[in-house]
Amino acid sequence: NFCRVLHATSRSAGVIAVVAAAATWLTAAPQAPSPREASVFQQKIEIIRRAQASRRTVVTERELAAYFALDAAKDLPVGIVNPAVTILGPNHVAARAVVDLDAVRKASPPKSLLDPKNLLIGRVPLSAIATFSSGGGTGRFVLESAKLGELPLPKLLLDEIVSYYTRSASRA
Repeated sequence: NFCRVLHATSRSAGVIAVVAAAATWLTAAPQAPSPREASVFQQKIEIIRRAQASRRTVVTERELAAYFALDAAKDLPVGIVNPAVTILGPNHVAARAVVDLDAVRKASPPKSLLDPKNLLIGRVPLSAIATFSSGGGTGRFVLESAKLGELPLPKLLLDEIVSYYTRSASRA
């Protein structure tokens, strides 16, 4: 009986070890975005820009994450830090970032003591959900909702901010 119990215990311990290893593997933190994934994203954007706009180009969430984690700072407005995009489903995305209000204020100093920019202090989370569509080499986001901290951000205000920061020579 002792041998049978020991054998059953050994088998149970083996099963427990395998289950524990699998659970550890499944719940392990995802790998950090790689420079290679960010580079692949940049290459895909260049393909879209080079008159291959009619070609279907698939971008993965990991490529987006790598771009925002490693390369996006140069393309974003002053004060936007820790940006991230999550693909929620087909043509549906969520974005989040932190707005460093001190950096925004320093980049565009207040003009007077009564300037509202004097109130910009600290960091605040910004989040948004949008639908995405593309065609002809351009992408279009339609905002569904946005929050600054826990406060809803009026769509009109966010549309104005995004329009200002996404102007191009063709859309001046």
